[in-house]
Amino acid sequence: MIGLVRGHVVLRGTDHVLIDTGGVGYVVHCAERTLAGLPAPGGVAVLYTELIVREDLLQLLGFPSPAEREFWRMLTTVQGVGARLALAISGHLGPETGARVLALGDVAAVRAVPGVGPKLAQRVVAELREKAPLLMALPPGQAQPAMVPGEPGTLPEPAAPAAAPPARMAGPAPDAEPQGRSAIAEALSALVHLGYPTGEAAAAVAACAEAAPDADTAGLIRAALRRLAPGV
Repeated sequence: MIGLVRGHVVLRGTDHVLIDTGGVGYVVHCAERTLAGLPAPGGVAVLYTELIVREDLLQLLGFPSPAEREFWRMLTTVQGVGARLALAISGHLGPETGARVLALGDVAAVRAVPGVGPKLAQRVVAELREKAPLLMALPPGQAQPAMVPGEPGTLPEPAAPAAAPPARMAGPAPDAEPQGRSAIAEALSALVHLGYPTGEAAAAVAACAEAAPDADTAGLIRAALRRLAPGV
């Protein structure tokens, strides 16, 4: 299994990027949003990957974060959603927005992705709504973009697991700051520990996060409790 590709961008196509990892070039297929955020040729890119193996196909798909890759994996479990369509949906929405869309049952948001019809959008939401908390609960570091600037001819040393992300990144803007994702995950965990069903808690937290994107953990919990238990 090839789980990550890290190296210099050689060229960018309409649906793929060629990355030189030190003498070996990997063709990695990506969503449009991911491709648009990659550095120019000569810059350094890091993409989390999924290897598709079929009788007549061997293909790498690339994602800017582990969370987006996990979102893609969830989408491929839905009947009628193939690897490429799942890539389009995950790239269009991103894991943070995707989790919120699923938790709230927002069929229209899924329907807005090119190539997704109304029946398929309904199926995606119906089958994955209960899995939205899994995306919402991912650690904040799992949502960080995985592209970094680099000079031709040099590769920066890999960051230690606990290291902070680089101050400047060449890549698509994350759909939520780490602090925001942390607040969402912590609020969801707190409500579940209070005894609320996971699905209901996820929907309440998602709605509150959408209404107040800058809310901290305590603020999200209070707002969610008002939705779940009026009068609290």
